[in-house]
Amino acid sequence: MVRRILRITSALTVSGALGLAFTPTGAAAADGGTATVTVFHGIPDTPVDVWANGKELISDFQPGSLTDPQQLPAGSYDIKVYPAGTSPSSGSPVVAKQVDVAAGANATVVANLTEGGQPALNAYKNDVSPAPGGKSRLTVRHVAAAPAVDVRADGQAVFKDLKNPREASAEVPAGTVNADVTLAGTDKVVIGPAKLDLADGASTVVYAWGSAKDNNLALKTQTLSTGGKAPGPPAAGVSGAAASNDDTALYALAAGAAFVVLVAGAQLAHRRR
Repeated sequence: MVRRILRITSALTVSGALGLAFTPTGAAAADGGTATVTVFHGIPDTPVDVWANGKELISDFQPGSLTDPQQLPAGSYDIKVYPAGTSPSSGSPVVAKQVDVAAGANATVVANLTEGGQPALNAYKNDVSPAPGGKSRLTVRHVAAAPAVDVRADGQAVFKDLKNPREASAEVPAGTVNADVTLAGTDKVVIGPAKLDLADGASTVVYAWGSAKDNNLALKTQTLSTGGKAPGPPAAGVSGAAASNDDTALYALAAGAAFVVLVAGAQLAHRRR
């Protein structure tokens, strides 16, 4: 199956993270239009509560959790992050930030660890165009505190030497495969195996997340709803899945909101010591 791969691409990401559907404030609220945003929480041991414009957005958001896709109205947002279990009436926010968002891209925003185990922010543009007939699009995103890896399907490497925070994508024959992750250039399995059902025309994203040092590496799977369009070209001077000009405001929201999530996580981790 793997020998028939038609296309493989890899890309760097740009900073970004949290954003969900809620009511914007100010004049920008009347702009209209939406963006589709999904959030993956890939930092171990950092549960948080997220509030937006005075309303609770996510309660006790746990590591390894992936939200459903949400339509995010264009506008300005007052985002506040509290330690899990607290609120505006019971405590002070760890950090707060106002950010803006405009209509545009389909994106998954990720709070994760770097290869060295430090908190990091990444936003990935999702290709939601249907895969060609008989094919399925498989994307792997390395967001784990781990060195470069190879990703295998049925024992054969599909993606080689994938480094954090890069992603790689291939159009492969539809079907069921057993996937695992090995250290780059070796047969040492560090994650998996896991069965992946790659449907005809579908687009599946697999996240390798967690920490090799803490022995909690894992896979998280996201199935994209296809029927939209492929990501646009990257902005000048940035390679791969970076924001296009039309996506600038979306990624501004991602960067600001991800910042508050990660600071909250760092504060929580510090308090547990």
